Amino acid sequence: MQKGNIGVTTENIFPIIKKFLYSDHEIFLRELVSNAVDATQKLKTLAATGDFKGELGDLTVRVKLDKENGTITISDRGLGMTAEEIDKYINQIAFSGANDFLEKYKDDANAIIGHFGLGFYSAFMVAKTVDIVTLSYKESAKAVKWSCDGSPEFTLEETERSDRGTDIILHVDEDCKEFLEESRLQGLLTKYCHFLAVPVAFGKKKEWKDGKQVETDEDNLINDTCPIWTKKPSDLKEEDYKKFYRDLYPMADEPLFWIHLNVDYPFNLTGVLYFPKIKSNIDLQRNKIQLYCNQVYVTDSVEGIVPDFLTLLHGVIDSPDIPLNVSRSYLQSDSNVKKISTYITKKVSDRLQSIFKNDRKEFEEKWDDLKIFINYGMLTQEDFYEKASKFALFKDTDNKYYTFEEYQTLIKDNQTDKNGSLIYLYANNLDEQYTYIDAAKNKGYNVLLMDGQLDVPMINMLEQKFEKSHFTRVDSDIVDRLIVKEDQKGEELPHDKQEVLSSLFKGQMPKVKKTEFHVEAHALGENNAPIVITQAEYMRRMKDMASIQPGMSFYGEMPDMFNLVLNSDHRLIKQVLSDAETACAEKLVPVESEIAMLTLRRNELQKAQEGKKDEEIPTAEKDELSDVEKKIEAQKTEKENILNGYAAGNKVVHQLIDLALLQNNMLKGEALTNFVKRSVEMI
Repeated sequence: MQKGNIGVTTENIFPIIKKFLYSDHEIFLRELVSNAVDATQKLKTLAATGDFKGELGDLTVRVKLDKENGTITISDRGLGMTAEEIDKYINQIAFSGANDFLEKYKDDANAIIGHFGLGFYSAFMVAKTVDIVTLSYKESAKAVKWSCDGSPEFTLEETERSDRGTDIILHVDEDCKEFLEESRLQGLLTKYCHFLAVPVAFGKKKEWKDGKQVETDEDNLINDTCPIWTKKPSDLKEEDYKKFYRDLYPMADEPLFWIHLNVDYPFNLTGVLYFPKIKSNIDLQRNKIQLYCNQVYVTDSVEGIVPDFLTLLHGVIDSPDIPLNVSRSYLQSDSNVKKISTYITKKVSDRLQSIFKNDRKEFEEKWDDLKIFINYGMLTQEDFYEKASKFALFKDTDNKYYTFEEYQTLIKDNQTDKNGSLIYLYANNLDEQYTYIDAAKNKGYNVLLMDGQLDVPMINMLEQKFEKSHFTRVDSDIVDRLIVKEDQKGEELPHDKQEVLSSLFKGQMPKVKKTEFHVEAHALGENNAPIVITQAEYMRRMKDMASIQPGMSFYGEMPDMFNLVLNSDHRLIKQVLSDAETACAEKLVPVESEIAMLTLRRNELQKAQEGKKDEEIPTAEKDELSDVEKKIEAQKTEKENILNGYAAGNKVVHQLIDLALLQNNMLKGEALTNFVKRSVEMI
C-alpha cells in the first residue's frame, strides 16, 4: 500500500473547493456522472481511431445506491486509470503544483475554471470518504484503489477488478443523508443528466406485483442520449418538436412555434427555442430555457447569454463555447457570449418576420400570445425594436390588425388635431369603456385596444418613436375634446350659471378614499349623455407607470383625479339648473346681491392700489381689502350651502351622478343599493 500526501494542507485547498462549490452542492452527482460519460466517450473515440482494439460491450454508466451502507457508487466502463494517472489527474489537481495552485487561486476561487479533476473533488461536499477503484483499458494495467477522507492524506493500493473502467464510491457524510434517498437521487439525475450522450442507469425499473413495487431485470435508464437539438431539422417532424416540448414542460400549453438553432462558426451553438403562450405575468415565465454544455445540464438561469426579453422563451440551448466554472453554473463575460446573444436575437426576429410575411393570418391569430413577448423586446432592446417595428401589430376594438405604418395611414385624415399631431385613441377595457368607445366611433374615429401588461410603457416609447403623435385613452376627456380641431360646437353657459351647476353636483359627489372629483359644465350637444366622468391622460398614465416602474411611487401615492363633465345642452341638466334657480331664488337673491356689492368694493380698492408699493398703501385700505375678500368667500360658501341643501333632496341630481359612477364601475356597496332603490321609486 502506498500512502501519500496530495501536497496541500487541509486548511487551504479543501476550504477553497468547498466554499467555491457550496452554493451548488447538489451538482456533485452531475460532475461525477459527466466525468464517467467523458471517460466512456473517449474510449469510443479510441476505438473509432483503432487505438483501442478490444470489445466495447455495454457502455452504460450506472449509479447505485446502498442506503444500508450509506454509499453512492458511480460506475463506468470507460478508459479507467493507472496509478500514475490517478497521481497526475487526482493528486496533483490538473497538473498544478500544490503551492503554485494555492498561490494562484487562494484569493479568487472563481478563477478555478476548466481544471480537470476539480469536478471530482465536488464529491467531498457530501462524502466523508471517497474511494476510486479503477482499471485502465491499457494492456498489462493493474487495478488500483485510491482512498481519501478529504484531508491531504490518501492511500493508493493494488486491488482486484476484472473489467476496465472506474467506480467512484462515496461514503456519504452524516449531514448529507438526504442524498441517500432514492427519490432525491432520481430527481437530481433527471435534472442534470437527462440528455447525457451515454446511457445512464439508476438501478432497475420497478413494477407493481402482489400489491407492491418490485424490481425487474430492465435497467432504469434516466436519459435520452440523442435529444432533438442534436438532430438535423430535416429529419424531424412537427410532432417531434411538440413531444419534446411536452417532455420538458408537461403542464404547459402547446407552444406557438419554435426555432431550431444550429451554428458551428464562429462559435458552436445548437438548441431549440419555443415561443410559449404568455399573456400576463412575465416573472413567472422566466428560467425556462435550459443551458447545456455538450448535453450536460448547466443551469436554467441564462441571463447574460440570452438577452433579457428572450428569457421569456422556453427550450434548450447547448454550447461548449460558453466559459463555465467548476460548478458549471456561473457564466463569465466572454466575447462568444455576446456573439451568441446577437445571433439568437437575429434568429428570433427573422423567424417572426418570416411568419408575418408568409402567413399573416396565422401571425394575427397568435398575436395576443406573442404581444407581451414582442413588446418586451422592443422596450428593452433597441436593435430588436428596429426589426420588430416592421411586423409588430396594433389591434383595434373591432379585432382588426394593422402594422404601425398601416395604422398611421388609416387614421391620418380623421385623427389629426389642429396642431398637426396624429392622435391615437385607445381603450384598455372593452366593457368598462364601451360608452366612450362608442362615442369615439360615432365621430368616425378608430380606437385601439391596448389591454396588455406592457402597453403603458409601450405607449410612452411609441410617442417618442413616432413623429408628432400622441396616445389618448378614450375616457380621458369628452369626445369633442379628444382630438381638438378648429370647430367648436354649442354655446357655453354664462360663468355664473356654470358655478350654480358645479355647486349643485360637487357637494353630492361620494367621498371616496384617495379620489377627487372636479365638476365642470360644457355644451356637448343635446343628444349626448347628460353627465360624463373622465380622467386626464397624463396623471392616469403616470399612476399606471408607478405600478410597474421603480422610482415612480410618488405618482402612485397621489389621489385619483376625475372630471365630472355636465352637458349643459342636455334637457335634464337644463331642468336641474332651472328648478334649482327657481327653488332657491328667495335665498339666493340677497346672497348674490351681497356678493355683487362686495365684488364692486373689492374692485374699487384693488384699482386704488394699482401701481403703488406695498409701503405706500395705508394699513386701513389693506385691512379693508382683506376683510372684503373674506366676506366674499363667506357669501360664496353660503351660496354653495344653499345649493347643496337643495341638491341633497333632488333625486335627479343623485340619479345622474350614480349613473355616471355606474358607467365607470365606481358605484359599489351601499351607494349601489341606494341607487337601485331610488331607481325603483322614480319609475
